[in-house]
Amino acid sequence: MIEASLVLFEKYGFHGVTVNQIVQETGTSKGGFYHHFTSKDELLFVIHDEFITYVLEKATAAKETYEWPTEKLQAIVKEFVKVFDLYKSHISVFYQEHIYLKPHYETLIKEKRDQFKQLMVDIVSEGKKTGVFRRDLPEEITAMAILGMVNWIYKWYRPSGPKSIEEIATIFVDLILHAVLEKDRVEIIPIDT
Repeated sequence: MIEASLVLFEKYGFHGVTVNQIVQETGTSKGGFYHHFTSKDELLFVIHDEFITYVLEKATAAKETYEWPTEKLQAIVKEFVKVFDLYKSHISVFYQEHIYLKPHYETLIKEKRDQFKQLMVDIVSEGKKTGVFRRDLPEEITAMAILGMVNWIYKWYRPSGPKSIEEIATIFVDLILHAVLEKDRVEIIPIDT
């Protein structure tokens, strides 16, 4: 049901699609739709929640798996970039249609986005404290710059483009680490993610 909704929302917009169209496209009934979702608004929330939950889980795992802030940041950026391939339609629909979310769902989304942002701030802070990251970097602005840079991928990434998502992730890691690492630490350690 989510996949069919994504196709419809991308093509006609959130308000241009009815529950009837969704159930017709999926071959289910309205009862089937309302068994899974209380409303079309909840469906839009679930679309976002799937990809933010994925990113948050991967970031938390990286924070717990790796010892050094450099490794943590590499792993998080790689997984964050990959989400734009794995959940491309989810992200496109969300960014186009999020203004229609009800306040309750906006609050839930903001909580997870704030958790992800805080995790990034914490890693930048840890990197500064250990002397690996530049001490002159403002932690919150640095975290937001990284998030903003990666978030913009949804606007230009095409799976059929000249670079694979893995190659793009490697480029982003390189750019970000060269921006945050102390000059004598700019040796990027390859990690498996």
